[in-house]
Amino acid sequence: MFYIGIDLGTSAVKLLLMDEEGGIHKIVSREYPIFFPKSGWSEQNPEDWLDAAIDGIKELTADCKKELVAGIGFGGQMHGLVALDQNDQVIRPAILWNDGRTGQETDYLNREIGKEKLSECTANIAFAGFTAPKLLWMKKHEPEKFAKIEKIMLPKDYLAYRLSGVFCTDVSDASGMLLMDVKNRKWSREMLEVCQIRESQLPRLYESYEVVGTLVPAFARELGLPETVKIVAGAGDNAAAAIGTGTVGEGRCNISLGTSGTIFISSKTFGVDANNALHSFAHADGHYHLMGCMLSAGSCNKWWNEAILRTKDFVKEQEQIKKLGENQVFYLPYLMGERSPHNDPNVRAAFLGMSMDTAREDMTLAVLEGVAFGLRDSLEVARSLGVPITRTKICGGGARSPLWRKIIANVLNLKVDVLESEEGPALGGAMLAAVGCGVYKDVESITQKLVKVTDTVEPEPELVAKYEERYRRFREMYPAVKGLYR
Repeated sequence: MFYIGIDLGTSAVKLLLMDEEGGIHKIVSREYPIFFPKSGWSEQNPEDWLDAAIDGIKELTADCKKELVAGIGFGGQMHGLVALDQNDQVIRPAILWNDGRTGQETDYLNREIGKEKLSECTANIAFAGFTAPKLLWMKKHEPEKFAKIEKIMLPKDYLAYRLSGVFCTDVSDASGMLLMDVKNRKWSREMLEVCQIRESQLPRLYESYEVVGTLVPAFARELGLPETVKIVAGAGDNAAAAIGTGTVGEGRCNISLGTSGTIFISSKTFGVDANNALHSFAHADGHYHLMGCMLSAGSCNKWWNEAILRTKDFVKEQEQIKKLGENQVFYLPYLMGERSPHNDPNVRAAFLGMSMDTAREDMTLAVLEGVAFGLRDSLEVARSLGVPITRTKICGGGARSPLWRKIIANVLNLKVDVLESEEGPALGGAMLAAVGCGVYKDVESITQKLVKVTDTVEPEPELVAKYEERYRRFREMYPAVKGLYR
């Protein structure tokens, strides 16, 4: 049997075809546009996601026995607001996770409702990218559209709804809406009142590996797939990536270098850090996780190479970088503001420390190091909670760079495990589909069988010491510049 994993990313949808033994038969992707109507805004058209996903499934299954496709699972960009009316029409473009327009609404929630109350109700405080502030923004600035909302959903759940006809979400993705009681895995009545929405406007909550329905006949005919294909709830992209990397159980860590950058720590028990610097979310394995998320990671490297250097040869740009730990140029990776641990949508990126002898390679290295320093900011919060992290898995497009892996290993002083199959959320979605179809008894079982480590990058004591000093200087820079952007 075959299982399809769909990763609905920010710039493209990635689709993967996996068999029961974890063999990957084909991977395809389709890009779609992202729109920036105003500075700090970020939107997409949900119909673009659906068109790309359907076209991708057709190519993905063109050469396989379609009658053997048993399930479809998802990973997807989190927090985005998709609003449908009573006729299931999209009311406005989706407001994405990296959209920074909700500064006032975020301040209202954190100051007027109060961080303590928010944390009590949802295990988290308000961040500009979360869904609840977007609803408040829409209520204030687009009241006529807000009044038409019949269904509120997240990006990947729009695909699940269209493919299955079932209005659903999973607990890992819903954790990032600021509308869910994470500890008890149910919608928070207090937050529904704050946002003035009804529970009937929200989807039914499922565990990530649960079957929500089957493929609707119209799409089954168009795709040539059986109507018996099971649609599994799936997970938010980081939780799905954690499944794909085997980051389940107690105290496991995964770093993702995608458009955003995350450090993900799995736990069998619920927990919240005192300052809510890290997100406390439900995990796709049925338990919980802590997560630090920086808004710009791989996107920093993409911006630097493509927009500034005007090249797409990222490998060539890194080839001339030889000396690590001695760069005098620093980069603050805040292109779209920052989430963890600063919760500052207004701050912006900056280069610091340049001089007449600064070279192109120094700037490129500073970008890679700046992202690593940003990830360490979140790791330090986890360490302050007594979480004993000594190694991490790594995934995402940036993880393909040996240089970046080495920098991360030494900046964070962690052993970095490289995986045999690093396909992130798409693989996690396919694995969740296999669990949902009953091929494996639970998520931990499938990860133990399918996830294999092929290499480990060890931190080097001398380089760790050099980066310790540079990280100390990096930590002084955000407090120095944050006031410039208010």
